[in-house]
Amino acid sequence: GYSGWLVYKGEKETGELDLRTLGLRWLGFVITLIAGCGLASLHFIGGSLPLNAGGLLGQSVSQTFVSGFSPVGSTLLMLAVFLAGITLFSGLSWFKLMDAVGLFVLGLFDGGRKAFHNWRDSRKGKVAREQRETIVMQEKAKAAKRRKPRIEPKLDKPEKSERTIRERQIQLFKPPEGETDLPPISLLDEPPEHTEGYSKKALEALSRQVELKLRDFNVEGEVVEVHPGPVVTRFELMLEPGTKVSKISGLAKDLARALAVMSVRIVEVIPGKPTIGLEIPNESRELVALSEIVASKIFDKSHSPLTLALGKDIGGSAVVADIARMPHLLVAGTTGSGKSVAVNAMLLSILYKAHAHEVRLILIDPKMLELSVYEGIPHLLTPVVTDMKDAANALRWCVAEMERRYKLMSALGVRNVGGYNKKVSAAIDKGKPILDPLWKPNELIEDDAAEELEPLPFIVVVVDEFADMMMTVGKKVEELIARLAQKARAAGIHLILATQRPSVDVITGLIKANIPTRMAFQVSSKVDSRTILDQAGAEQLLGHGDMLYLPPGTSMTERVHGAFVDDHEVHGVVEYLKQQGKPNYIEEITREPEPGEAAIPGLEAVSSPADDADPLYDQAVAVVTESRKASISYVQRRLKVGYNRAARMIEEMEASGVVSGVQSNGTREVIAPAPPER
Repeated sequence: GYSGWLVYKGEKETGELDLRTLGLRWLGFVITLIAGCGLASLHFIGGSLPLNAGGLLGQSVSQTFVSGFSPVGSTLLMLAVFLAGITLFSGLSWFKLMDAVGLFVLGLFDGGRKAFHNWRDSRKGKVAREQRETIVMQEKAKAAKRRKPRIEPKLDKPEKSERTIRERQIQLFKPPEGETDLPPISLLDEPPEHTEGYSKKALEALSRQVELKLRDFNVEGEVVEVHPGPVVTRFELMLEPGTKVSKISGLAKDLARALAVMSVRIVEVIPGKPTIGLEIPNESRELVALSEIVASKIFDKSHSPLTLALGKDIGGSAVVADIARMPHLLVAGTTGSGKSVAVNAMLLSILYKAHAHEVRLILIDPKMLELSVYEGIPHLLTPVVTDMKDAANALRWCVAEMERRYKLMSALGVRNVGGYNKKVSAAIDKGKPILDPLWKPNELIEDDAAEELEPLPFIVVVVDEFADMMMTVGKKVEELIARLAQKARAAGIHLILATQRPSVDVITGLIKANIPTRMAFQVSSKVDSRTILDQAGAEQLLGHGDMLYLPPGTSMTERVHGAFVDDHEVHGVVEYLKQQGKPNYIEEITREPEPGEAAIPGLEAVSSPADDADPLYDQAVAVVTESRKASISYVQRRLKVGYNRAARMIEEMEASGVVSGVQSNGTREVIAPAPPER
């Protein structure tokens, strides 16, 4: 049958009978038959047959092979012949057969492996699904038990005072001549409409987001209270027991990035609460207008003429402060942080609270731009000071005035300016004014009598750029400010020092020790924040009036959003005050003290060069003025004297006005002209 199929196939494909192929197939069949019978006869026993398996052919072949080879060798040889015969007979390729078997086995292995992996993945997915369902159920149960955060209602505009109601009424009578009115609040711009903040649902969602972001950083906590405000919203977080606050303090920038906000300030301690605070900026901040604070009831109820309208706290309540309780204020912040606007707001709040006979001002403005607008108001003691030498003289006058007031209060037996004014006013009301106890008669003037005492006004000294004055005048100003800061409170003299360069060479330790009340606006680094507040935090502020206020007698800062006042508002108030009266300037404030003039107690006397002068002093002055070199080492080399002696002569020249003080680059300027040529 197989031969017939081969003949049919060959004729169909080529049209001719392939005898060679047919012969090979028959040869293969014969070889296969002989080898197969031999193997069967050698290994199988046919019990029911007359001969062994393989028949007569198999028996003869097996005996022939066994006689020549061993049974094992015969088996191997006949097996090889059998396989070769199958190849010739059928055309089968054993290599292809092995490839096919190998592919089949590999397919079985690959299929089994895939089935195992699918089963394993299915089992893992089932386990993960069960775990996820368990976690979801736990979270749902925890969420059901968790109380929603208590969201404080957002405050509307501060409650208006009676003053605003009175000012709306039409005045029928003019004030008596000589008396001045306080500026009306209508000179200030009305506050803009408040923008819509976060809704209650949005705050709840944001609370959950804060918790989830903290959980990403392995910090477990729950938001228990939310305080929305005009600029920021505070989230009060209850931490898990055992969680350190320092762990969260280092996550401020990471939280800001995760929440996609400008900055996040972390309040480590909230007085009276076991929670910490996270202050997150609002999407749209409100503008805090000065008119809103000045018109508030808390500002009107403050009886002190030195009340300052600072702004609003994070909850939206008006914040005011009294300089008399500070008693001095240090303000610092970078350019654009709102420092100058805050100084203007403080000045306007004083002008809205006090008459000219109650508070007098000394304004020092090195920039000649910020405070010059106040020129000519009746509250000024002297024109706005722009020359730093005049500024040093003004501070020197303040120290002398402080000493004079101390002597007056000591003579009257009172402890502060308030007690002094009460006693003097009571005596005037009784018709028995008190005479000046410090008066000394002048022998050259006949009928010279002591003057009657009058109430003393408070004096507020405002320095807009403190760093420039420190660089120009240097050590003298630091000593004067330290002296005023130590003793001037009882005398009614108060300082407001502002600077945009909060470095240790400007805000020295001596000044910081005597001015505990600080106000820090946005700064560039933690170092600057620690220089101002002795703690970090000011570098995370938002700018534009956002500040940290350190009240007197505490180390806990308060976040305040400063009141904004525009230039035209300042001009309007100043023009109104100019119409009320003219200033009464004291020329002695900026006058340079004469050599030999009575020195201020506690400060170095300004002595003339002739008093206890060095024998080589005149020669040293000639050397310096001729060479125009005011150097200690130069004088030391030219006169061949010691360093200390040359330094003393240079200091005497500075006191006499021959040379200037040490400038920012460490040099001195020769002020005196060169001697005439002979």
